[in-house]
Amino acid sequence: MADDESNRLGTYLRARRGLVSPERAGVVAHGRRRVPGLRREEVAMLAGISADYYLRLERGRDRNPSPQVLDALARVLELSHVERDYLHGLAQPEPRARRPRRRVERVPERLHHLLRALDVPAFVEGRAFDVLASNDLARALSPRLRPGENRLRSLLLDPEEREFQVDWEAATAGFVAAFRSSVGQAVDDARVVELVGELSLASGHFRELWARHDVRPLSGGTTTVRHPVVGELELHRDKLPVDDVVLVVYYADTGSASAERLGLLASLV
Repeated sequence: MADDESNRLGTYLRARRGLVSPERAGVVAHGRRRVPGLRREEVAMLAGISADYYLRLERGRDRNPSPQVLDALARVLELSHVERDYLHGLAQPEPRARRPRRRVERVPERLHHLLRALDVPAFVEGRAFDVLASNDLARALSPRLRPGENRLRSLLLDPEEREFQVDWEAATAGFVAAFRSSVGQAVDDARVVELVGELSLASGHFRELWARHDVRPLSGGTTTVRHPVVGELELHRDKLPVDDVVLVVYYADTGSASAERLGLLASLV
């Protein structure tokens, strides 16, 4: 794994303080700084805790900081509410016994029926963004949405997916941050270990993004893609949890050019 599994709280604190500039934090920088971001003693000062205590937190010698300390650190590190909740979770990890076996994710039969009934691109994904099921229109939108594909792997390693995404940089940053949010504290899950290991070896871009420890909500949004047949499509994306999997639906604004192009694509299926 790319993370230090024995000290996830410290790893996260180090990664996030490296992203906050002294100027933005209101710290007067003296002398040459060897690395970007805040120094440990600066984080401690701004959070109102001792430098020695903060050092113990980063080095994993104290793993039970109070909620007040965590909130102070979240403020200094400019964490969003999602990232703040993630920080609190790192400080109170679930007890782990042996490493769990790879979990088998199954798509409820009713979701297969729903996929066939929907007249928009839709698919079902698992915790690690594996595509578990999809309808014909989803596969027409992108062949990377067929069962057996992985959304994160496709995005980072498949040249066709890179061409498909109008803003590939933003898409990859968002997917990696959402992936970290999706797996939460289960970074030692067998499937997660396998995928992170594969991407870490194959993609320097993934290594950079994973090292940032960005966390974003698993919500929908709007994306623009470049289809090789019908052209550019601006699509809304909704993610709907169903049991242990997530239903993902793409759709366009009614009456828009994208809706017309999506209709053309449906006529070709």
